[in-house]
Formats: sequence, C-alpha cells, structure tokens
Amino acid sequence: MLKVTKSDAEWRTQLSPEAYNVCRKKGTERAFTGEYDKCYEPGVYVCVCCGNPLFSSDAKFDSGTGWPSFYSAIADDAIREEEDISLFMRRTETLCAICDAHLGHVFPDGPAPTGLRYCMNSVALKLVPPDDQAD
Repeated sequence: MLKVTKSDAEWRTQLSPEAYNVCRKKGTERAFTGEYDKCYEPGVYVCVCCGNPLFSSDAKFDSGTGWPSFYSAIADDAIREEEDISLFMRRTETLCAICDAHLGHVFPDGPAPTGLRYCMNSVALKLVPPDDQAD
C-alpha cells in the first residue's frame, strides 16, 4: 500500500476548513450535524483525503450517537488504529491507512457480528454510490 503524504498547505487547499480540522488536526464534528449520520444509501465510504475505501454501507448501522457508525471496516488494512488519551479518557483512534487522516474512534459496544462501533466523522468520508465505483 503506497502512503500518501502532502504538506499542510496542500491539505488546506484540497479540503474544506471543517474537513481539514477533523482529518488533519484530529478535530470532531458536532453530533447529529454530519451528512452521513442518517444516510442509508448503498455504496462505499472512502477517505475524503485520498479516496481509500474504508467502509461498506452494508456494515452501517444507527448507533444513536449522532455520527455514522459501522461494525467493520471494508478490509483489515483499510484503517489503522492508535491509542488516544486526549480529553482525559482512553480511546482507540481510527486513521486512514494510506494518508493518516483522522476518521474517528472505535468502541467495543457495537452490534454482531463484530461487537465493534466505528464512530466516524461524516466530513472525513465520501460516499461513492455503486454506479460510480470502478470495476
């Protein structure tokens, strides 16, 4: 997997201010404000920074938290995890495996079959409908 690296200035040019804050500065969008919280259209959610496929709509569920949630990533190597001890708590941060964009966090309180809840920021994702996916 080839890593994508860009300068801070390049990311600022490519991303909206909110996407830059979330993806590159590890911010968080407000709950219930994201485009994909209540979206159940079919497709693949890709990284807004580099286009890496991250989650399938088939793994999406309504967690009631105000952020789009998935019970599994699209592939084992799509995302990577890091320990996050900010905000006076211990969490597991999820990042894009290709460009290191901050996506959100994963928690052990999701549904079967994995028991995981990948709680993502909508602004870090882009939904690609089935008709727009490359074969």
